[in-house]
Amino acid sequence: MMRAKTAVDIHELFAQRRSPRSLDETATMSRNDVIGILEAARWAPSANNVQPWRFVVGQRGDDEFVKILSSLVPFNQAWAHRASLLVAVGGESFREDGNANPTFMYDCGLAVAQLTLEAHHRGFVAHQMAGFDAEKAAELFEGQKPIVIVAIGKQAPADQLEGPAFDRENAARERKDLAEIVLRGLPL
Repeated sequence: MMRAKTAVDIHELFAQRRSPRSLDETATMSRNDVIGILEAARWAPSANNVQPWRFVVGQRGDDEFVKILSSLVPFNQAWAHRASLLVAVGGESFREDGNANPTFMYDCGLAVAQLTLEAHHRGFVAHQMAGFDAEKAAELFEGQKPIVIVAIGKQAPADQLEGPAFDRENAARERKDLAEIVLRGLPL
């Protein structure tokens, strides 16, 4: 994997992390790896410890995987079917007392970040997708709002992809410069 060009050294999990689409359709995940990835997400920080995230997990070949895959837009279905695991992430937008939870998406994002990094730590890659049919994805949950679907698996060579997916797979890793995203307070 290509290491990110960073202003200073950062942990290798961050420097090496990518969101590839080219996945090995023969790779499997052990139960221990699946549970470990979900455990990492479970222990994410949460405002007032509400823990609004909910997961629907499908392993390639099972019914949940097929349901999750069918909720993706065609572009994502074309490559995500090779994933070892698909995780649909939904969130509770209201607290138990009936009041809106304004930070539920932030909290769910933290859980997905930890899930992603644990997957990479275990030798897998993870790709988050917002490209899904919201109505179909909502059917996966019990009233929670669908937020993202994550494909997890072993990376494969890019040449199994075509067109825009192939181009994106081979694109350089780029991020905005710190000077563009740090508005005040840090001498750059």
